Amino acid sequence: MGNIDDLLLETIQTIAPMIETKTISPIELTEAMLHRIEEIDKGVGSYALVTPDLAMEDARRAESEIIAGNYLGALHGIPIALKDLIDVANVPTECASTILRGNIPHTNATVVEKLRSAGAVTLGKLNLTEFALYGYHPQFTPPANPWNLEHWAGVSSSGSGAATAASLCYASLGTDTGGSIRFPSAACGVVGIKATFGKISRHGVFPLSDTLDHTGPIARCVMDAALMLSILEGRDPKDPSTRTDPTSDYYGAARKGLAGFKIGLDPIYCSEGCDTEMSTATFSAVDLLKAAGATIVQMDAPELGNAAEHWLNICSVDALMGHKGLFPERREDYGPVFRALLEHGETVTSVEYAEATRQRQHTTALINELLTKADVLVCPAMPTIAGPQTDYPPQQVAAVEDIGPLVKFAAPTNFSGHPSITIPNGFGANGMPTGMQFIGRHGDEASIIRAAAAYEKLTDWQKYRPL
Repeated sequence: MGNIDDLLLETIQTIAPMIETKTISPIELTEAMLHRIEEIDKGVGSYALVTPDLAMEDARRAESEIIAGNYLGALHGIPIALKDLIDVANVPTECASTILRGNIPHTNATVVEKLRSAGAVTLGKLNLTEFALYGYHPQFTPPANPWNLEHWAGVSSSGSGAATAASLCYASLGTDTGGSIRFPSAACGVVGIKATFGKISRHGVFPLSDTLDHTGPIARCVMDAALMLSILEGRDPKDPSTRTDPTSDYYGAARKGLAGFKIGLDPIYCSEGCDTEMSTATFSAVDLLKAAGATIVQMDAPELGNAAEHWLNICSVDALMGHKGLFPERREDYGPVFRALLEHGETVTSVEYAEATRQRQHTTALINELLTKADVLVCPAMPTIAGPQTDYPPQQVAAVEDIGPLVKFAAPTNFSGHPSITIPNGFGANGMPTGMQFIGRHGDEASIIRAAAAYEKLTDWQKYRPL
C-alpha cells in the first residue's frame, strides 16, 4: 500500500479496488482526508462545514459492512462532499446566506439517500455563492482556486470544484442553473457532468430556478464522474421532473473509442466572445480527437447563443417563486447580488417571460437538429480562463447586459435540458486550467462520456494536481 497521503490524490477508480480487497480501510482513509482538510482548507476555503462525527460514523459503518462481505460497489467507503444547498438530515443547509442561518433539515435529499445507500462517506458541506447565483454574501468568504489561491474558483459550485481539485474529497455534488457545475469544473481543472434535465432528482436541493436547475457530480476523472452519475440518476416520485430512462453502460461507452463517432463543431460560436486561449484549447482538442478517429462535422449555428440573452429573465422570476415568504419580507438580509436578481425578477413582464419561454423552445429544437448530424457537440466550458479574484468582486452586481456573454456556453443546455460533460483540456499562460464540454442528446449521457473518456485517454491533463 502506498503512503496514505499520496492515496488521497488518487481517483475513485484507483482507491475502490483497494477498499474492496481490504488493502486500505475506509476509517483510515477518512481520518487522513479529514486531516488533509484541516491542514489545507485553511487556504482554499472550500468547506462551509466539515462533519467529522458523521464522516467517521459513515466510515465505521462501511468498514463493518465490507469486513462482513457486504461490499456495495465502487463508492463504498469513499469520502465525498456536498454543496451546501443539498439537505443532509440534522446538518445545517444555509446556502451561503444569513437568510437560512441555523436551518437544519430533518431528512436527506434524494441524492444523499442514494449516495448513502451506495456506502459513501459524507465529509461535510461545501461553499457556494449565495443561493447559487454568482455573488457572495458580505458575511461569507469566497473559496480560492487551488491552482492559485489568488484566483477565482468559478460559480456557483465553487467549493465543490475547489475541494475536488484540491483532493479534499474524492468527488462532490454541485448544481447547475447557468453553468454552475461547468464553470468551477473548468476553472479548477476537474470533470463535471450536468446530466439531462430530470436525470437526477432535485428533491431536498434548495432551488435557484426550478425550471433550469440540474444537480450533478464533480470528480477528478471521467469514470469517477460517470460512477457518481450511475448512482444518482433515476426516477424519484418526490421530484415530478425526473425521468425514467433505460440504464446505460457508461463503462462500456467509455471503452468504445472514436471509430464512427461524429463530433459537431461551430468554430465561430466557439471563438466569438471567448478568450483565445480557451477557444484554442478546444480546437487543439478537436484536432487530437480527429487524429484518433473521430469525424468532425462543421456546424453553423450562430443563433445558439440567443438563449443566453433570455436566461436572466427566466432565472430571476423562478427565483422569486423559490423565495416566496423570504422576499421581499427580508430584502435587506440578502447580499447585493442575489437581492438584485430578485429585484430584477419583479420587473420582468409576462410578455418578456413568454418570449424567454419561446426562446427555450427554439434552443431545444436547434440543439436537437444539430444532434441529428453528430453524436455530440463540442464547445468551451466557459468564455474565460479563471483570473484573479479581484476581477470577480464577490459583491459586485453585474450589469444585465453583461450576464448573457458570461453564460453563452452554458445557458443553451440549461434552457434545453441536454446533457453535457466538462473536462480539462490544458492550461493557459497564467497557469490556470482550460476546459471544454461535450453536449449530447436527451438521455444520452453515454455518448458524452464516450467522447470525454476517449479524449482523456489521449492526454494527461486529469493527472495534474494543484496541491
